Amino acid sequence: METNLLQFILPEELQEYFELTDAQKTSDSYTFYLSEKNIHPKEYTGQKLQSKGFFDEETVRDFPLRGKACYLKIKRRKWLNEETGKIVYRNWELVANGTRMTKEFATFLKAVLR
Repeated sequence: METNLLQFILPEELQEYFELTDAQKTSDSYTFYLSEKNIHPKEYTGQKLQSKGFFDEETVRDFPLRGKACYLKIKRRKWLNEETGKIVYRNWELVANGTRMTKEFATFLKAVLR
């Protein structure tokens, strides 16, 4: 049931690759905590990758819900490429250039302000 409800709340890009680890409600906002699943990036298919935890958590502002601010606290995963010895990660473009909001939310605001 929780997964079905999340499809109406979270940006589409997040649903496939992230899992909800916590949610908090305050008097003026909702905060959703998301961690990237251990699904290897497609560009590294066939290479041996070992999960090495997460980058520091990032906060992204998303569409308001029921008149309250909505924040996504996102933890992106990183992997060690055992062939090269380098840390690799999925190249997300979740945040619109020059903002701390999802692209969907930035597009929405741009349309509203016209």
